[in-house]
Amino acid sequence: MRRVPEIMGPLDSYLPYLLNRAGARIAAAFGEEMQPLGASLQIWRVLAALRESDGRRMGELSKTTSIEVSTLTRLVDNMEKNGLVERRRDAQDARAVALHVTSAGRRLTRRILPIAERYEAVALEGFTVGEAEVLKRALRRLYDNIEELER
Repeated sequence: MRRVPEIMGPLDSYLPYLLNRAGARIAAAFGEEMQPLGASLQIWRVLAALRESDGRRMGELSKTTSIEVSTLTRLVDNMEKNGLVERRRDAQDARAVALHVTSAGRRLTRRILPIAERYEAVALEGFTVGEAEVLKRALRRLYDNIEELER
């Protein structure tokens, strides 16, 4: 019988646990604040990505938002029905479809943006600007490192 290795040290020193715990807490609270706006965390991720670069293709959007393509397709279908986004043929490749935010989507983005900024400010309370940048760089590197496990 194969033995499962034990976690060295207490649970609250195990990195995946700490990341999940912090992320789940932020996601749950943020999601609750999005409900009265008719939005969700996933809708916000799509709108934020399109705010950064409108006209993204679904594959790129999936990678940027960390939402599986099939889930993203259903989400975008609903967002399109609600007038937040629209699909258009890509200007560089007529076979491809790009996603664009509508004026209603931009209005919703403007309503959510201060909430998102508040969440970041609260999460980084007590961190210096330098510490916050180090943390963000470390999290981006950690995300890239996990690609090794997906191979």
